[in-house]
Parts: sequence; structure tokens; C-alpha cells
Amino acid sequence: MLFRDRVDAGRRLAFALRRYRDEAPVILGLPRGGVPVAYEVARALKAPLDVWVVRKLGAPGYEELGLGAISEGGEVYLNDEVLAELGVPQEDVAAIVDRKAAEVEARVQRFRRDRPPPDIEGRTVIVVDDGIATGGTVRAALRAVRRRGPRRLVLAVPVASARTLDSLRPEVDEVVCLDADPHLFAIGAYYRDFSQTTDDDVVELLERTRGGGAGAEAEEEPEGPPGDELPVAIEIDEGARLEGSLTIPAGATGLVLFAHGSGSSRHSPRNRFVAEVLQSAGLATLLFDLLTGEEEAADERTGHLRFDVELLARRVLGAALATRELPETSALRLGYFGASTGAAAALIAAAERPDLADAVVSRGGRPDLAGAYLEQVRAPTLLLVGSEDTEVLALNRQALERLHGPRQLAIVGGATHLFEEPGTLEEVARAASAWFVRYLSPRELEATA
Repeated sequence: MLFRDRVDAGRRLAFALRRYRDEAPVILGLPRGGVPVAYEVARALKAPLDVWVVRKLGAPGYEELGLGAISEGGEVYLNDEVLAELGVPQEDVAAIVDRKAAEVEARVQRFRRDRPPPDIEGRTVIVVDDGIATGGTVRAALRAVRRRGPRRLVLAVPVASARTLDSLRPEVDEVVCLDADPHLFAIGAYYRDFSQTTDDDVVELLERTRGGGAGAEAEEEPEGPPGDELPVAIEIDEGARLEGSLTIPAGATGLVLFAHGSGSSRHSPRNRFVAEVLQSAGLATLLFDLLTGEEEAADERTGHLRFDVELLARRVLGAALATRELPETSALRLGYFGASTGAAAALIAAAERPDLADAVVSRGGRPDLAGAYLEQVRAPTLLLVGSEDTEVLALNRQALERLHGPRQLAIVGGATHLFEEPGTLEEVARAASAWFVRYLSPRELEATA
């Protein structure tokens, strides 16, 4: 369970989409459940909101089983596998399409009244839904929108089936998803409140964005996810005082500690970017320096501390234990995000105190430096490596075989060691977010999911 409701999901999704504000995008929500999510996106991006109406084509006698979908604009998508399996006659399919086309037209009139469809030619268009399971309705909508000639077409969704999302990528220029779950079974399981959105709700939200509704809201939305960045000082047993930055979004579902590599710090733009994406998915983050200021200065001259992974691991454990003492974070399940030598430190910390670590993500890491500790790691571990970082990739392949428990190696195409190539760090952030959200959800929610 990731989101309180569709409003919460929309605000988190809006944060992940904030870079599009300068492109003056058009936001299209898929009625009905996608519209409350899209409303929050449109408001945060100061963009116009409209709908794109689409209806599922239900199988005769089994309406919940989708044969495909039909979108306004006349785009029809048919699932050939389902049709073949059920053996539905073509004339029956044609009758279903005609009936649903009439329903689409009626809903267009209901939602837009006498207004024309949005002019999206040459514009950036962001299509928003509240979740994607099989993807038939979304596919029909995307194809119809694409025919209108947008400059850029983006699919944005809080949660989706990973397999379905992969099949939809060729339909768009970019996908933004807070959690692509390979084991997704029901969208509603990811929301605390997944109550039905009505036609009246959709009309009201559309009127709000046009300034005509009684519920129009004038207040500004915050630029980032809820939660202030708080400076923290972490006292370690050996007398070291580590400086950190703690951010706790409202309703946080987990906490991620960042263990950076050599030559980096809690101020690293790469780490801060990933932290912001995690925060937008409802995860608290703690970025902290593994070395004191004096140690960092000495290490710049000698380089003797940056590869002392056991020292770094003790620092990670010290920070983890400190979060157990803070009232704001003591109940949150804990994950480690490690980069370079920091990844080895995170894995050693996970091996030494398995009761603390619920998940580990390594970005361009050196897990091989954890040595014999690798066999002791039980926390679910994701290794993210650039395809062009060939030496480190080989070391990660070897380390993967030595890990125990859930584990995965994800290769980011076209990326080198620092993920400086366009779009590669974003891919890292999305993958890390999905991994942590999956494994850091509260245990009591896991039991009821």
C-alpha cells in the first residue's frame, strides 16, 4: 500500500514530473479514476487539464474480462490472444465496439459539454491514470492521442504492472511511473482509499481547472513532496560526528540511508536527485557523510579511507542505529542506497545486522569489496550498473552469484560509471524507488495486501 488516496498519488507523481513545467504541457486524465491524479499534476505544473475518454470492451457475459478498448477519436485496440482464446465471433465484437463507441461519445458530451477536444498538436502531452494492470484502455488512448500530432507524448502513472509498462513504452516518448511492480495483482491494493470516482467528481475537477467551479482552489502547491529537510548530527561510538540531512515526507512508508562513494558527499547532485525521487514515492531519506571533515581532508591527500569499507560499514551501522532512536524514524523499515565503495559498506552493514536492513540498492557499486560478507546478505538487493561500465559490470555479475535472498542485476543501457548520460540517472532513480517501495512497505500492510 503506497498511497493514501489519489490526491496523494497525484502530488507525488507531479513532483516526479516537475521538469516538464517549462514545456507548458497539456495534462490528459483517463476517466474516471485517473482524473483526480491528473488534477494534482496539472495544478502543480500549472498546466491545462482535460480528459481523454476510453472504455474497455468487455467479453460477452464476462464484462470484467477485457477484449480490448475503444478511445474517443475512434481508436480501437483488440487483444488478439483473448479473442482467440474465447472464440468471440467477429459480429459480436463489432456489436460490442458499436455499443461502447456510443458510451464514449456520451461521456465526452458529459465531461466536455460543448467544448472541443484539446488542441495538442505540437505540444507536450502527459497522459495520466491512477494505475495500469493489463493496459488495454491506456494503449487505445495513447494511440488516439498520438494521431493528434503531439510533439512529445508522456505516460505518467503512480503504479503499474512492470510487464505491461514495458509493452507500452513503444507507444510513448517517455514513461514516468513511481512503482513498476512485477507482481502487481490489483491497483486498489496500492491505495489506502481507492473509493470510486464518479462522473460528477470528474466534471467538478474539470470545472475547477477552468475557474468555474465553487471548489476552485487558489493556494500554491509546494515545489517538492511534503516534508522539510532537517540537519542531523550522528554520533558514532568511536567518537566521530557525522553530518546528515533527513527528509521525511508525510505518510512515509520507509527510510533509505545513502552511503556514498569516494569523493562524494551528502551534497552530491546525483544523490540528491535520487533522494528527491524516493521522497516523491513516499520514502524518507537520510543523506550523510561517512567521513568527518578532518578525515575527508586527510583522505584527499592519501586515499587511505575511501577503500576502508569496514570502517565505512561501521559508519552506516552507526547511522542506522541512530535512526532507531529517533521518534520520527524508529518505526520505519530501513533500506541502504550505496554507490561505489559505499555499496560495499552497505552490504557489509546488511550482513552484520540483518535485523536492521530490509533492502539494499547499489548504484555503480563495488559489491566485490564486501568479500566474504556477500554470502551473509539476506536483504533483497538490487545491483544497478551501466552497460558501458564493463569492468564494474563484470564484478557485479560475480557478486550477484554470491548473494542470498531476493536479488537482481539491472543493466542501464548506454550508461557509464557515473550515469552522466541523458536519462540514465532517472532510470536508476525509478528502479531504486520501485525496489525500496516494494520491500520497505509496513509489515502490517504487507500482511493484509
